[in-house]
Amino acid sequence: MSPVKPRRPLALAATALALALASTACAGGGSDSEDGVVELRYSWWGADDRHSTLQQVIDIFEAQNPDIRIVGDYTDWGSYWDKLATSTAAGDAPDIMMQEERYLREYGDRGALADLSELEGLDLSKVDPLVAESGDLDGVTYGIASGVNAYAILADPAAFEAAGVELPDDTTWTWEDYIALSAEITEASGGDIVGTQSMAYNESGFQIFARQHGENLYAEDGSLGFSEETLTAWFEMTQELLDNGGQPEASQSVEIEAGGPDQSVISAGTGAMAHFWTNQLGGITESSGSEIELLRYPGESTGDRTGMYFKPAMFYSVSAGSDHPEEAARFVDFMLNGTDAAELILSDLGLPANVDVRGHILSSLPPADERSAVFLSEIEGDIVDGNPPPPIGAGQVVEITKRVTDAMAFGDLTPEEAAQQWISEVESATGTQ
Repeated sequence: MSPVKPRRPLALAATALALALASTACAGGGSDSEDGVVELRYSWWGADDRHSTLQQVIDIFEAQNPDIRIVGDYTDWGSYWDKLATSTAAGDAPDIMMQEERYLREYGDRGALADLSELEGLDLSKVDPLVAESGDLDGVTYGIASGVNAYAILADPAAFEAAGVELPDDTTWTWEDYIALSAEITEASGGDIVGTQSMAYNESGFQIFARQHGENLYAEDGSLGFSEETLTAWFEMTQELLDNGGQPEASQSVEIEAGGPDQSVISAGTGAMAHFWTNQLGGITESSGSEIELLRYPGESTGDRTGMYFKPAMFYSVSAGSDHPEEAARFVDFMLNGTDAAELILSDLGLPANVDVRGHILSSLPPADERSAVFLSEIEGDIVDGNPPPPIGAGQVVEITKRVTDAMAFGDLTPEEAAQQWISEVESATGTQ
């Protein structure tokens, strides 16, 4: 999955969700059909190709488990969270659902999700240790990662060559190197190729930067885990890239960001670097027509610690109100540990979280996804730990980040003011003031 950035929080259904989640323990999405087969509802988001693939996976599971019928319930990302909140509030949550880290606490803290560690028939022993506890809150496993991604720099060697600039050594480069290199590419190409795309639109980049400073985006209790000085320094680097021409000007950045990965400077052939998730390499490589490379984040060798981390692509969760938790656990086990499922899904839900299954499918991956897998294996030894689940309300952070970033880029805020406003708005959204 491309960890598609949420466009808004559970705004339309948040009130209903808060009022009615307590009732979910007595109602579930599954049922018993007249033929004695247990019927379970599985809810996910995605595009048509994911829907088609997961339906094939369901068909295989049902053939192997004739006592269970899985009803697919899917939609696009933009509709998913409102639909899930509404159905959960009505006591009709799907038995099995996709969850994302920004929303896991929203459902887990309010009793809507089962503790997966207590479900019979679900083996969690082969999950990558770097994400094995990523769905845990206060010792309860509300979600188990479907797969892993890492946030990285994507670089187009052809763009570097056209500008007459060498690719950096990503094992040693610094943030100063990154800023200078970006400006050099723009200048050397006469502006035909921009050095880098704006990095400030996604808080995942700042997460790495904060970790490099011995801090974190969020603390274990959901509060902000970094200093105002660190966020100011992050915005100052973006301002420097705007000033030296290393990234597009404000109005161009707005258009590029709105276009998504397919309209990135890498995909369009108008830039040398951009910040994306490793599982987006395949799509961007296809769009660009170039052999795009993955680079470690700058500053990994010079900070207080390394900042890169494995992110759960998404989570498998089971409704606390399901009438058939054991059958739901059997399906999650199939998705997590089954090679039959993995051979169809490949890396669409992230590179499999089950390390044995990940190794099983490596030879079947498309070339770009195989390069992503190799990159993840190369950085794994340098990753210190994972991150706690974000606080309730973290889904709003994407829009806050975009709004503050644009205000600074257009000159309405200084980097220091941008940091202050971002902190204030995020604390308000997450209730951590």
